[in-house]
Amino acid sequence: MTLTHELVTDAGDFADLAPDWRRLYQRCAAATPFQSHAWLHSWWLSYGRPGRLRLLLVRDGPDLVAAAPLMRVHRPLPALVPLGGALCDHGDVLLDDGRGPAAAAALAGALSRAARTALVDLREVRPGAAAEALHEHWRGPRGVRDDSLCLELPAVPMDALIARLPAARARQRARAQLRRLDALGVKSRPVLPEETGEAVRRLLELHRLQWRDRGVTGEHLRPRFHEHLARAAGPMVADGDAVVTEFRLDDEVVAVDVTLCSPRLAGGYLYGAHPRLRELRADVAVMLLSSCAGTLTGPGPEADTGDPGTGPGPRPAVLSLLRGSEPYKRHWHPRPVANRRLLLARRRTAPLLAAALGGAATRRTVRGLLRRGEPADAGD
Repeated sequence: MTLTHELVTDAGDFADLAPDWRRLYQRCAAATPFQSHAWLHSWWLSYGRPGRLRLLLVRDGPDLVAAAPLMRVHRPLPALVPLGGALCDHGDVLLDDGRGPAAAAALAGALSRAARTALVDLREVRPGAAAEALHEHWRGPRGVRDDSLCLELPAVPMDALIARLPAARARQRARAQLRRLDALGVKSRPVLPEETGEAVRRLLELHRLQWRDRGVTGEHLRPRFHEHLARAAGPMVADGDAVVTEFRLDDEVVAVDVTLCSPRLAGGYLYGAHPRLRELRADVAVMLLSSCAGTLTGPGPEADTGDPGTGPGPRPAVLSLLRGSEPYKRHWHPRPVANRRLLLARRRTAPLLAAALGGAATRRTVRGLLRRGEPADAGD
């Protein structure tokens, strides 16, 4: 096995990588949907800045066997960070499971050379991620910090999720909520890939409506986010990396949900629901969880079972509630799983690692050194 590496900095070349990237993604069991080419390339088109793309690739002949989708940033420290930023609940690299440690070692070496005077700062790394192997093969200073907390349920049918609730009253209430949805006549339907653009538009309209006069994530209301989600959703649905579901009541779309899927986990990413549902005392959280569980384990009793086209691939083992520990998530007694932040430096950039680990005072000291020119900015 002769491994070579390359650094891609051109957005057009990133687009051309789609077939190779897809094959590598399918050979990396740890990958989450946030590492799919459709998601990352769409994100770059909406959020990327010229001159900052840094894709580290390792090939065995023509075969892509490792990839680190990164970009260069200047603040708060010079660093290479994963594409996707705050819109990704899980960050990672891709490693071909069949190439073993060799691919991880080759990617670590290539990344060390590409980083030059920058810190490598991998955020939101899920336990068991491919980036852990990269971290193990790194020859230089490194560190680990806890990152966001995620909550996870087993990917089992809704009846089994209800049975997990420890209190009889909670189980009775959940079943009553399902009966209420059935009595109202709420129906769900997975949309076709070619329908996703309109479905995402409707989702964001409903999302804006449901959060009217309340706090909302401002980015979800921006045109660039709409363009990113609509652009990514179609190919992801076609490839089985996402399911977009419409919920109808009296032939009106009253809710839309985007669930992202991978062989290891799936999770509801974003939804929009009309306030009418709450006025009718419909439990939106139960509706969404029931639909997601049904999608992952088989059609539920109230689902429209018309063939949506491709549908998801292998059934995930985990139904993730993604980042955050809101009370409506805790109600289901999920398992808490902490993401980790993996920090990698070279010997000459060890001060950057200390700054990242040491808090604001150390960062101020290092920024003073940077203003005097030592060390230089990443990749320049």
